[in-house]
Amino acid sequence: MTILDGNINQSYIVTDIATEETIMRRLEALGINSGTKLRVMNRKRNGTLIIKVRGTRWAVGRDIAGGILVNPAEEVPDGND
Repeated sequence: MTILDGNINQSYIVTDIATEETIMRRLEALGINSGTKLRVMNRKRNGTLIIKVRGTRWAVGRDIAGGILVNPAEEVPDGND
């Protein structure tokens, strides 16, 4: 599944990034790579997702989000992401 299929306030683990090389490199520079835990914070009407990665919120467009493949993460009760 892609992060576009994710639910708000749910955590996911990135399994792969399937997008252009330049975008993939940029995501890696921002700390979004295979094995990274992220949380979907909000979804805008235009398809933009607000995600939280390593304590920082990022806005990710629909095209980029469609290339971020994820699996659901087990919830940790202490709330640390």
